[in-house]
Amino acid sequence: MSPPIDFELRRRTLLAGTTATALAAGLPRSGAAQTDSAPTPAGPDSSTVKLTVNGEQREVTVDNRTTLLDALREHLQLTGTKKGCDHGQCGACTCTVNGARVNSCLSLAVMHDGDEIETIEGIGTPETLDPMQAAFVENDGFQCGYCTPGQIQSARAVIEEIRAGIPSHVTGDLTAEIAITDTEIRERMSGNICRCGAYANILAAITQVAEESA
Repeated sequence: MSPPIDFELRRRTLLAGTTATALAAGLPRSGAAQTDSAPTPAGPDSSTVKLTVNGEQREVTVDNRTTLLDALREHLQLTGTKKGCDHGQCGACTCTVNGARVNSCLSLAVMHDGDEIETIEGIGTPETLDPMQAAFVENDGFQCGYCTPGQIQSARAVIEEIRAGIPSHVTGDLTAEIAITDTEIRERMSGNICRCGAYANILAAITQVAEESA
């Protein structure tokens, strides 16, 4: 019977054997699994987007990862639309796209080529306030004012959505005309956070505009 072989596998021995095998097979030294295929070329990093913003034709070249919010603020200098959470949770960045309200921090600018954008700058001026802006002032619907542009944009959209018959989670009878109630307004405005806590005054402002425009 042959005596047992005294063999010990060491890391250096294993690496040397692996390298020798790879070289013998004509493979790269860094590993047998590698290939010489060239990387797939990437597409363009930026795009030129044409937007109609507050009734004005605008053109902007942005990185493809740029959000609509950053395109408005950083490229078009429309800083009324605010950056709050940057995660679509606070509503400070609310603006309208083709008439529908969106959280602009969650939408890429390149997705909106040819779209119509409305920001807070497009609905009124200090000399000629929009009815909703005037109601917020009259009812003290803001304190620090940071969330106010998004609140006003959403508030105007809420009235239009109800009158268009678009139901919410609290709408009861889907076959009847939707009433503009406190419950409907609160539900539809729930995506807009006011850290100062001016919710009662915001509700009063929206109700006032709804009644005056009935």
